[in-house]
Amino acid sequence: MSVAPQSQMRLPLERNEAARPLVVSGCNAAAAAALETFPQAPGAILALVGPRGCGKSRMAEDWAERVGAVPLHGAEAALIDPLEIEGRPVMLDVAEAADDESLFHLFNLTQSGGGALLLVSRTAPATWETTVPDLRSRLNATPVAAIAAPDDVLMTVLLEAAFARRSMTPGEEVVAYLLKRIDRSAEAAEAVVEALDAAHRPVTRALARQVLGAADNA
Repeated sequence: MSVAPQSQMRLPLERNEAARPLVVSGCNAAAAAALETFPQAPGAILALVGPRGCGKSRMAEDWAERVGAVPLHGAEAALIDPLEIEGRPVMLDVAEAADDESLFHLFNLTQSGGGALLLVSRTAPATWETTVPDLRSRLNATPVAAIAAPDDVLMTVLLEAAFARRSMTPGEEVVAYLLKRIDRSAEAAEAVVEALDAAHRPVTRALARQVLGAADNA
């Protein structure tokens, strides 16, 4: 008489962006190399660009910590005291959400005060809308370091890390099966592992097929 394997109860874990591994692979190697040497001179400006879930915010945060940059997020650019950032590196995440006046002010502070500015966004600054001619020319001239959607190497690491954080051991070929069927983003990796965890069953290819099928029909 065979005995069905008992499911192992696991405590729910909060998602933690900082816990995601920062892995350099073909999809982000050029951007990682650009940040390694940025800024090369006072007043330097760079845009780190990539699709949602590609890891650009995490890469930018690591850069900010390494160089001691002031981290800002979107509309926060309008609230910052210029005296706090003059002459310092600044990292502006979701930079496309900042208003024209704040962006123009940041460009001026960076280039006149000898700081550095890293703009993080999904699209290149040259594509952002603005009615300020001087800002338009500066956005068009901003160098871009691009990150592509996560490749197989990075997606494998993200999936394995998501399983490990939940003390889950997927069966053979589960990761390979998921790689071919989920979106290429860190969020997608977290979401599918969370759904598998919620099933409270051994993580097999059959369970993965069931979970993905349920998601498609939702």
